[in-house]
Amino acid sequence: MAGHSQLQLLRERRFAPLFWTQFLGAANDNLFKFAFTLLATYHAAEWGGVDPSTAGFVIGAIFIAPYVLFSATSGQLADRYEHGKLIRFVKNLEIVVMAIATWGFIGRHAMLLYLCVFLMGLHSTLFGPVKYAYLPQHLREDELTGGNGLVEMGTFVAILVGTIASGLMLSSGNEGATIVATVCMVVAVLGRISAAFVPVTPASAPDLKINWNPITETWANLRIAARDRTVFHSLLGISWLWFIGSIFLTSFTPFARTVLGGTENVVTVLLATFTGGIAIGALACDRLSGHKVEIGLVPFGSIGMTLFAVDLWLASRGYGFMGMTGTVVQEPMGVANFLAAPASWRIMADLFLVAMFGGFYSVPLYALIQAHAEPTHRARIIAANNIMNAIFMIVASLMASTLLKNGLTLPQLFLVVGLMNAAVAAYIYLLVPEFLMRFLCWLLVHTVYRLRETGIENIPEKGAAVLVCNHVSFVDPLVVLAASPRPIRFVMDHRIFKTPIVSFVFRTGKAIPIAPAKEDEAMLNRAYDLIAEALENGELVAIFPEGRITDTGEFYPFKNGIRRILDRTPVPVVPMALQGLWGSFFSRKDGPAMSKPQRMALSKKIGLAVGPAVAPDGVTPENLQVSVTALRGDWR
Repeated sequence: MAGHSQLQLLRERRFAPLFWTQFLGAANDNLFKFAFTLLATYHAAEWGGVDPSTAGFVIGAIFIAPYVLFSATSGQLADRYEHGKLIRFVKNLEIVVMAIATWGFIGRHAMLLYLCVFLMGLHSTLFGPVKYAYLPQHLREDELTGGNGLVEMGTFVAILVGTIASGLMLSSGNEGATIVATVCMVVAVLGRISAAFVPVTPASAPDLKINWNPITETWANLRIAARDRTVFHSLLGISWLWFIGSIFLTSFTPFARTVLGGTENVVTVLLATFTGGIAIGALACDRLSGHKVEIGLVPFGSIGMTLFAVDLWLASRGYGFMGMTGTVVQEPMGVANFLAAPASWRIMADLFLVAMFGGFYSVPLYALIQAHAEPTHRARIIAANNIMNAIFMIVASLMASTLLKNGLTLPQLFLVVGLMNAAVAAYIYLLVPEFLMRFLCWLLVHTVYRLRETGIENIPEKGAAVLVCNHVSFVDPLVVLAASPRPIRFVMDHRIFKTPIVSFVFRTGKAIPIAPAKEDEAMLNRAYDLIAEALENGELVAIFPEGRITDTGEFYPFKNGIRRILDRTPVPVVPMALQGLWGSFFSRKDGPAMSKPQRMALSKKIGLAVGPAVAPDGVTPENLQVSVTALRGDWR
């Protein structure tokens, strides 16, 4: 993927048929569901008589109920059966459901449509695990973020298309419901045609015995996911996003109607803005992450979601049906009048940015789960996540409905959600500080520096290796971490651990403190024991063989510690060179580091060059220094 657009995947059969199948399925879900929500909200007496202010929450709760009831089973089916065959079965089910919905729309049978909402939820429940289990079987790890970004983008563009189309169809008059029914059936058939081209994908556990008890199966899968702490907390993070997203998505109709005083088409504009933001955020993740699974984007996303949710409260609390002249509007506003009001643009900007940062938040978490979950249980872990998502969404619906019935306004609900997001995010990052550590690394090389990477593919994808690098500044490890596709255990001078912020990153990354023998021989010996243990566990260990940060910009002689490491644990050695950091704020040029604020220029260009791995036999400090010097060149 490096140097190539993720959009190229749309030309390949291993990805394109699945993409279009899920696109059409998501479009149909939302075309049907949103059309029914509009009818139940704006024409409640004719379509079920449910309280218009809560109709969206009721329909949303019915849609996600199958996730709770059937996700455990769907995950097992996805691991047990060939994926292409299962996808085609699901699309056949969609055609049957849309045939029932056609009868419901034409005859105005609201209860029949509520049944179809449940069945379309079942359709999505069956499709979710097989979709996410399919991707890591057909995409390389450096394509996972891009592939997931495309899937998320496609899903929310489909939501956008479905919501806009449903609003336009219903605005056509009395025949609107019939038109919706016809289009839903056509889209279902097109989805089945696309599914016919999904390639054969072998089952990951063909001998699996299905456990039909959803409670015990879900618990078993969560226990499997919990073996990897990062994966388990990623599941929680995704579920929390669905908690927030479900509140926003189900609030748009009453928000547009009671707060903004808009028509059905204003609801469509708000949903289009929100879904467009998620689509752009998801698509941008691949570029922002450097074509790797970059969990540093997760805190970035959560910070943005909180800030713009709070600003949405500020922007909308005084709107109150006010038109361009400042007088109260008696008739619902159409799209033209809504867009003509300056306050509307701030509201739309907040919605767009909440959603965009939500895309930054979600895509890396999905990619992380796919990359690290046990392959034989991947679909079941994703199914367990779907159950967690559903529970979080049901709780969100109940919480929102309760708060609104007890006098909370919708703008105040957005404020509550924003503040809750800040609290939950802080809690998650305390539990899994790796997220925050990666965020600091990502922020460093996307604000202070512009990093040019060469030879990153020389870092082994799997297995142990020692990385050796020149030492120019206090942020050298952060730059290397930001570029590396894998976690790295750094061997650092014990005094570095006293440096603010940097100390947090190193401790979180399980860096190994080391001291000269004359200072603390016990610490030195303990460091070599930890290095050997890490290498035996297949981890990457990085050292700065000069033993200190340069004061001149030139190399100090490489010390013999590398031979002591390799004599005990023979592993490949990867030479690396940092470029452009000499003279930066964090270097020791012309005095102590971090003492010259004028050097804190943003977007300074730096480089990291990585050479081919060298076999441990014959490695000496001298020949490693020659290799690192050649990689650095004249760019200090």
